[in-house]
Amino acid sequence: MCAAGTEEGLYRTSQINNRRYLGNKYKLLPFITRVVEEECGAIASVADLFAGTGAVSSAFANRVLVTNDLMYSNYICNFAWFGAEPYEPRRIVDAVVRYNALRDGGENYMTGNFADTYFSRADCGKIGWIREDIERSYEGGEINGRERAILITALLYAMDRIAKTCGHYDSYRRGAEFEQSLELSVPLAAVDNNPENRCFNEDANELVKRITADLVYIDPPYNSRQYCDTYHLLENVARWRKPQVFGVAKKMDRSGMKSKYCTRGAAEALQALIRDVRARYILLSYNNMAEKGNDRSNAKISDEDIFRILGQKGRVQVFSEGYRAFSAGKSEITENAERLFLCTCFDEER
Repeated sequence: MCAAGTEEGLYRTSQINNRRYLGNKYKLLPFITRVVEEECGAIASVADLFAGTGAVSSAFANRVLVTNDLMYSNYICNFAWFGAEPYEPRRIVDAVVRYNALRDGGENYMTGNFADTYFSRADCGKIGWIREDIERSYEGGEINGRERAILITALLYAMDRIAKTCGHYDSYRRGAEFEQSLELSVPLAAVDNNPENRCFNEDANELVKRITADLVYIDPPYNSRQYCDTYHLLENVARWRKPQVFGVAKKMDRSGMKSKYCTRGAAEALQALIRDVRARYILLSYNNMAEKGNDRSNAKISDEDIFRILGQKGRVQVFSEGYRAFSAGKSEITENAERLFLCTCFDEER
């Protein structure tokens, strides 16, 4: 992040990678783009079906982009970064400066449910007030849909930066001192993205039946850890339906947000997905998890299944690059290898 000046004072700016997230591929972008550049023909469009933070999509921002994620909090961030709707940067700066000047957000949904857990009571008051104001401004026609998404993104990034967690929301650190306070930054999102870009918040297996792209990038969850469990609080604030929360971790009902790729049915789900892909190339990112750590960390889809499924669609090549993953658990996993399975679809080779 860096600081910039306005008539009202200084504000910080943020880039797409200024966020902690399990499985984030930002550090692997040189590896991913190298494989695409060296092995694929001219690529005019890319569909990222499990986009997460949008890190991989950002590497292909000069193409037509289709992004998708089952979690609304990721969808809204991807719409902020890649959405086709233009926006007015001045409105974002003015709102961020105004939000950062807020001293007391009062009592609201956030203070009533999350005070002195992941955030201090004071910051919960600010989070609740800001999120309510974003919605009020949008419903009142003061900001458009992309501006709403950018401001929600700014809030989520600011929350993630000060949350008393280890980068996820399965638990908070009891007794921790809240030495940092909420400060929003201005996301440096492109004003005029490609007008053909589309962002979705759907089940990838359903969406893939309706889209086409030169390259379809697939980065599903690898193990049984559900992202909606890990990032429930950010999802709650992004959706802003103010549900009842329960348990020590203050989680909401997430029954409709579970991914089948975290279950024993993952291989079957992947087979159905690949069957419906309409693309010249399929690039599947899948970590072998080194077959270590606890059972929850082990990969749900075997290499044998991957080769079998992709092999029915086209010619398969595998590329590998080792790295140390960010883990939400305490299991020691070494010798991780991120593999890229590149499938040149049969229709492309004819």
